[in-house]
Amino acid sequence: MAIIDLGSNSARLVIEELRSNRTYDEIYRVKEDTRLSQGMGQELVLQKEPMERTIAVLKRYQEKITEFAVDQTVAITTAAVRSAKNQSAFLQRVREETGINFRVLTGQEEAHYDFLGVRAALPDVRNGVILDTGGASVELIPFKNGQAQAEVSLPFGAVNLSEKYHLADHIQQDQIATASATIQQSYLDLDFIQDFQQQPVILLGGANRSLAKMVERKHLGYRLSNLHGLMMPVVQVRQIFDHIAQMDRASREHLAGLEKSRADIIISGLLPVLNLTKVLQAPQVIFSESGVREGLIESFFEENE
Repeated sequence: MAIIDLGSNSARLVIEELRSNRTYDEIYRVKEDTRLSQGMGQELVLQKEPMERTIAVLKRYQEKITEFAVDQTVAITTAAVRSAKNQSAFLQRVREETGINFRVLTGQEEAHYDFLGVRAALPDVRNGVILDTGGASVELIPFKNGQAQAEVSLPFGAVNLSEKYHLADHIQQDQIATASATIQQSYLDLDFIQDFQQQPVILLGGANRSLAKMVERKHLGYRLSNLHGLMMPVVQVRQIFDHIAQMDRASREHLAGLEKSRADIIISGLLPVLNLTKVLQAPQVIFSESGVREGLIESFFEENE
């Protein structure tokens, strides 16, 4: 099975070998930054240059899928395309030029697949709140005793927060404060927040992976073979954020553990977790390498049983 995950900031292709006993092996993986949501603004229109970049990447992905002769291709896309007013025109052009037919996930569907992926990969974590930070949305899934209590998507993420609050280069503290106040209010409006006080936050998404890698380099001093399941006290999240918030974009580009291409969206990308842990008074965060793509595979297994 090939899975293409077209997000607001990046496009990913994974090719998995599935077995009848519900196990699978990843045999190919690639990620490219496409910044599809760049410049959408309040008009919510996909722009020409990001669309061109994205289609060029998808053509390469289709070539790789043909090379592997997969049995099934699942192509999903999320917040940027979900909210775009020119969604239909873009997806039609993608079909015509690449042959790939995308399914546009609703925010709730994206959150549901995130939950399935995390539940399968972290079975010992029975209670908490999952946070998947994307380029143009965040998904939140509170769960108790291994069961989801809600599956929510909110319309802000690393790219659109960076553009809206000017968080790409030299950053003013009042810009961070304004963005944080808006994010916290969005969280406080959710019904489940008070029921999940002092529960851990399970982190997914590119910005949160970057956080784990920066902590790995700064505090551990060596590279872990796998960041999956890594636990971190919230005070450490705040220390990392405060450190990089003092830097300009050029300085962040040379930060150990951070992809150079994320230097302009890492501050905005960490605001969702920073503010969620504050609202929940969460003691720690836990990193998960499994999310929506692994959730799709779990769903596939369930349907075929």
